Amino acid sequence: MKKNSLKQQIAAAIGACLEKKAEELSILEMEKGSGAFTDYFVLCSGTNPRQVQAIADEVELRLKAADLRPAHIEGYKQAEWVLLDYVDFVVHVFSEKARKFYDLERLWKSAKRLEPADLKPAPKKRKAEPKLDAPKMRPKQKKTA
Repeated sequence: MKKNSLKQQIAAAIGACLEKKAEELSILEMEKGSGAFTDYFVLCSGTNPRQVQAIADEVELRLKAADLRPAHIEGYKQAEWVLLDYVDFVVHVFSEKARKFYDLERLWKSAKRLEPADLKPAPKKRKAEPKLDAPKMRPKQKKTA
Protein backbone atom coordinates (compact mmCIF):
# COMPACT_ATOMS: atom_id res chain seq x y z
CA MET A 1 0.00 0.00 0.00
CA LYS A 2 1.19 3.50 -0.77
CA LYS A 3 2.34 5.39 2.30
CA ASN A 4 0.16 8.43 1.53
CA SER A 5 -3.05 6.38 1.19
CA LEU A 6 -2.21 4.57 4.45
CA LYS A 7 -1.75 7.92 6.16
CA GLN A 8 -5.07 9.11 4.72
CA GLN A 9 -6.80 6.04 6.15
CA ILE A 10 -5.23 6.63 9.55
CA ALA A 11 -6.23 10.29 9.37
CA ALA A 12 -9.83 9.20 8.64
CA ALA A 13 -9.76 6.92 11.70
CA ILE A 14 -8.42 9.77 13.83
CA GLY A 15 -11.12 12.10 12.53
CA ALA A 16 -13.74 9.53 13.53
CA CYS A 17 -12.25 9.26 17.03
CA LEU A 18 -12.22 13.02 17.46
CA GLU A 19 -15.77 13.40 16.18
CA LYS A 20 -16.95 11.11 18.99
CA LYS A 21 -14.96 13.13 21.55
CA ALA A 22 -12.24 10.54 22.16
CA GLU A 23 -9.70 11.57 24.78
CA GLU A 24 -5.91 11.22 24.97
CA LEU A 25 -5.43 10.49 21.28
CA SER A 26 -2.02 9.02 20.53
CA ILE A 27 -0.44 7.79 17.28
CA LEU A 28 2.52 5.43 17.33
CA GLU A 29 4.62 4.60 14.28
CA MET A 30 6.13 1.23 14.99
CA GLU A 31 9.83 0.66 14.34
CA LYS A 32 10.85 -1.79 11.64
CA GLY A 33 12.21 -4.91 13.29
CA SER A 34 10.47 -4.16 16.60
CA GLY A 35 8.36 -7.29 16.42
CA ALA A 36 5.19 -5.26 15.91
CA PHE A 37 2.62 -6.88 13.67
CA THR A 38 1.51 -3.57 12.17
CA ASP A 39 2.96 -0.22 11.08
CA TYR A 40 0.87 2.15 13.23
CA PHE A 41 -1.20 2.18 16.42
CA VAL A 42 -3.93 4.72 17.00
CA LEU A 43 -4.86 4.86 20.68
CA CYS A 44 -7.63 6.79 22.39
CA SER A 45 -9.93 6.61 25.39
CA GLY A 46 -13.62 6.90 26.03
CA THR A 47 -15.17 7.87 29.35
CA ASN A 48 -17.78 5.07 29.46
CA PRO A 49 -18.65 1.81 27.61
CA ARG A 50 -21.17 3.51 25.31
CA GLN A 51 -18.65 6.10 24.22
CA VAL A 52 -15.98 3.43 23.65
CA GLN A 53 -18.42 1.57 21.38
CA ALA A 54 -19.51 4.78 19.64
CA ILE A 55 -15.89 5.65 18.83
CA ALA A 56 -15.26 2.14 17.47
CA ASP A 57 -18.51 2.30 15.43
CA GLU A 58 -17.57 5.66 13.90
CA VAL A 59 -14.07 4.45 12.95
CA GLU A 60 -15.54 1.37 11.30
CA LEU A 61 -18.23 3.42 9.53
CA ARG A 62 -15.79 6.02 8.16
CA LEU A 63 -13.31 3.46 6.90
CA LYS A 64 -16.06 1.29 5.42
CA ALA A 65 -17.10 4.35 3.40
CA ALA A 66 -13.53 4.34 2.02
CA ASP A 67 -14.01 0.63 1.18
CA LEU A 68 -11.77 -0.52 4.04
CA ARG A 69 -12.99 -3.14 6.48
CA PRO A 70 -11.24 -4.38 9.61
CA ALA A 71 -9.59 -7.78 9.37
CA HIS A 72 -10.51 -8.38 13.00
CA ILE A 73 -12.41 -6.73 15.88
CA GLU A 74 -12.01 -7.65 19.53
CA GLY A 75 -13.54 -6.51 22.79
CA TYR A 76 -16.59 -4.69 21.44
CA LYS A 77 -19.17 -6.23 23.80
CA GLN A 78 -17.14 -5.60 26.95
CA ALA A 79 -16.12 -2.12 25.74
CA GLU A 80 -13.07 -1.98 28.01
CA TRP A 81 -10.61 -2.24 25.12
CA VAL A 82 -11.90 -2.40 21.56
CA LEU A 83 -9.29 -3.35 18.98
CA LEU A 84 -9.95 -2.69 15.28
CA ASP A 85 -7.27 -4.40 13.16
CA TYR A 86 -6.82 -2.92 9.69
CA VAL A 87 -3.57 -4.90 9.11
CA ASP A 88 -1.34 -1.89 8.32
CA PHE A 89 -2.67 -0.06 11.39
CA VAL A 90 -4.61 -0.95 14.51
CA VAL A 91 -7.06 1.32 16.33
CA HIS A 92 -7.26 0.76 20.11
CA VAL A 93 -10.20 2.34 21.92
CA PHE A 94 -9.84 2.01 25.69
CA SER A 95 -11.80 2.76 28.80
CA GLU A 96 -9.72 5.06 31.02
CA LYS A 97 -9.05 2.22 33.50
CA ALA A 98 -7.93 -0.28 30.84
CA ARG A 99 -5.71 2.29 29.17
CA LYS A 100 -3.82 2.96 32.38
CA PHE A 101 -3.55 -0.75 33.16
CA TYR A 102 -2.19 -1.88 29.76
CA ASP A 103 -0.16 1.29 29.11
CA LEU A 104 0.68 0.50 25.47
CA GLU A 105 2.66 3.72 25.09
CA ARG A 106 5.11 2.45 27.72
CA LEU A 107 5.11 -1.06 26.28
CA TRP A 108 5.95 0.29 22.81
CA LYS A 109 8.14 3.16 24.03
CA SER A 110 10.55 2.67 21.10
CA ALA A 111 7.76 3.68 18.68
CA LYS A 112 7.82 7.14 17.17
CA ARG A 113 5.03 9.38 18.42
CA LEU A 114 3.17 11.30 15.74
CA GLU A 115 0.72 14.16 15.70
CA PRO A 116 -2.34 14.14 13.41
CA ALA A 117 -0.66 16.87 11.31
CA ASP A 118 2.22 14.45 10.59
CA LEU A 119 -0.20 12.29 8.61
CA LYS A 120 -1.04 14.90 6.03
CA PRO A 121 0.45 13.94 2.67
CA ALA A 122 3.43 15.93 1.49
CA PRO A 123 2.45 18.55 -1.07
CA LYS A 124 3.09 17.50 -4.62
CA LYS A 125 5.98 19.24 -6.28
CA ARG A 126 4.88 21.31 -9.22
CA LYS A 127 6.85 21.42 -12.38
CA ALA A 128 8.40 24.79 -12.93
CA GLU A 129 6.42 26.69 -15.49
CA PRO A 130 8.41 28.62 -18.07
CA LYS A 131 8.42 32.30 -17.32
CA LEU A 132 6.71 34.42 -19.88
CA ASP A 133 7.96 37.84 -20.66
CA ALA A 134 5.50 40.50 -19.74
CA PRO A 135 4.04 42.20 -22.79
CA LYS A 136 5.61 45.53 -23.49
CA MET A 137 3.25 48.32 -22.84
CA ARG A 138 2.99 51.18 -25.23
CA PRO A 139 1.93 54.58 -24.02
CA LYS A 140 -1.63 55.43 -24.88
CA GLN A 141 -1.89 57.61 -27.92
CA LYS A 142 -4.05 60.62 -27.86
CA LYS A 143 -7.01 60.43 -30.15
CA THR A 144 -7.07 63.09 -32.75
CA ALA A 145 -10.29 64.43 -34.10
